[in-house]
Amino acid sequence: MLSLDLHPIFRNNRDIDQSVRTFVFKAYSRGEGAVEIIPGKGTGRLKHHVLAYLNQKHMKRFCKPVVADSSNTGRVVVHFK
Repeated sequence: MLSLDLHPIFRNNRDIDQSVRTFVFKAYSRGEGAVEIIPGKGTGRLKHHVLAYLNQKHMKRFCKPVVADSSNTGRVVVHFK
């Protein structure tokens, strides 16, 4: 499973959005079934931002409803339609 670690770019929301969008579109076009995004555990603010971004209308066209991984709170698994 492909993964994107957001730890190195967590300070700028624009860079985070760009990285997530590019990663998701590239994985979708390759035919991946699912990918993981790793915002880390921390305060949860970065994970909340990523979940909110993935649940926007333009991202929902590619992804099934996105929820955080219950077994690892520092990971978000994105399944494609």
